[in-house]
Amino acid sequence: MKRLILASQSPRRAKILEDFGVEFDIVKTDSEEMSFADDPERTVRENAILKLTACRKSGHRGDAILAADTIVWFENEIYGKPADLDEARSMLRKLSGQTHTVFTGVAFCGGESEKTETAVCRSEVTFRELSEEAIGEYVERTKPTDRAGAYDIDENGDMLVARYEGEYENIMGLPLAPLREWLQ
Repeated sequence: MKRLILASQSPRRAKILEDFGVEFDIVKTDSEEMSFADDPERTVRENAILKLTACRKSGHRGDAILAADTIVWFENEIYGKPADLDEARSMLRKLSGQTHTVFTGVAFCGGESEKTETAVCRSEVTFRELSEEAIGEYVERTKPTDRAGAYDIDENGDMLVARYEGEYENIMGLPLAPLREWLQ
């Protein structure tokens, strides 16, 4: 397999791959994300495929490519990246004291094969009851506008998260379970 291309500029995904011991290059992809309001699994799967396809079309045909998309699903609504800090605060208010689901879709193409493999992973996250002061402090410290659901479990997540079930790396944005199989 040629060197892996990560079709994402997410520092969290890069950190996960580095910690996993994988050598990779980062390629920014430009693809219009889709949202299927009633189907979070389809949303993340299709967006991961779109990112992988955009990377492949940008001159990386034949390379091993990994792409991912993460959303928060709460009360039948998709929470992507907030547009600004006010929207981030609003998302955190809604998630306060509640349990939500984090879905991450991953797409992988092994290089010479044009076959794209996909997986969707889910984790359940329960937030603490958050005061306005706690929300403000978290937003000020973390600047979470580039994170689905306006939070990052790995950066100051202890301020928000009471408990979680499922894979920690999935909540960060790149589950290890499918990677173990694909990157052998």
